[in-house]
Formats: sequence, structure tokens, C-alpha cells
Amino acid sequence: MTVKERKEELRRHAAGLPQEDAWALFERFLALPEVEAADTVMVFYGTGREPDTLPLIRALLERGKRVALPVVLPHRGMEARQVLDVDQLVPNRFGIPEPDQSCPLVPKEEIAVALIPHLMCDREGYRLGWGGGYYDRWLPDFTGLTVSVCRLNRLIDHMPREEFDVPVKLVLIEE
Repeated sequence: MTVKERKEELRRHAAGLPQEDAWALFERFLALPEVEAADTVMVFYGTGREPDTLPLIRALLERGKRVALPVVLPHRGMEARQVLDVDQLVPNRFGIPEPDQSCPLVPKEEIAVALIPHLMCDREGYRLGWGGGYYDRWLPDFTGLTVSVCRLNRLIDHMPREEFDVPVKLVLIEE
């Protein structure tokens, strides 16, 4: 089985897993010294089987953090834009809420911590996404801390990898 076929098999498996509350993991994320010290934090908007990140976005805003969310660009590019309120989010071409164009662009070098989504991941930080490669294109020159929160039922021993896959630096699990 090729890496692509194995990843597709894992995507089908992940699609059958229940969406579960991740607030305990988000509390661990918020308690990280790097998050507490950060001025700017990037967070994804959870959709489908991903955890609901709206409570986390609100918690970061309440703590006075500058919160950025990703915006997808043509040719599988991505940028980050600041939100002051979740009312500034509008559905993109995939139906995923993202900051509208009135939201200021946040330079990558100003983001201290980025919470990165996944369908499944391994302990080394390699993630399975939807296959678009948006984060794998965005991450290589990102110098801040990259974190994924992972429920135990989405943690596997070894993620199939391709040369362009970029791991996160920290995987927070329930243990």
C-alpha cells in the first residue's frame, strides 16, 4: 500500500470517529507557558470531526491575546488574519469560517504559537489532514511553537509520511 493509499484509509477511519469535546485539551493549551507569554496566537476554526475551537478563540480574546485565524488563498496558499470577534468570520469557498477581508493581515513572524488541526496524528507530531497541504506549505518557515491537541482515539503509532509533511513541535494528549 502506498503512503497516499494509507493516508486515504486513515481519513476514512477518522471520518467515522465521533467529534468529542476537547475543552480539557484546550485548557492544557491555554496553560502552556508559551501561550501565556504569547502576544499573538493563531488558531484554526474547527469543522466537521475537528474539535470546536470557538470556546478557545473566545478564551484567548478574553485573555487579551491577538488572535489570528487562517485564510485560504489560491494555489493552496494560506495567510493569517486577526479577529477581534467571531462575528468577523465568514464562510470561505469550502464553507469553513475564516476572517473577512476587513480583518488585518498578521505577519507570520508575529505569531508566537499556532494551533494546527488534524484528523489524526502521531506522537512525533506528524498529522493527517484533508490532503490539501495548506499547513505543510505554510509551516516550513514558521518559527513559533506549533501545537496540535489530540484525543487518544485519534493518536496512532506512526503516521505515513511524505517528504513535504511538516510535523508540529508539540502534541498535547489527554494523559
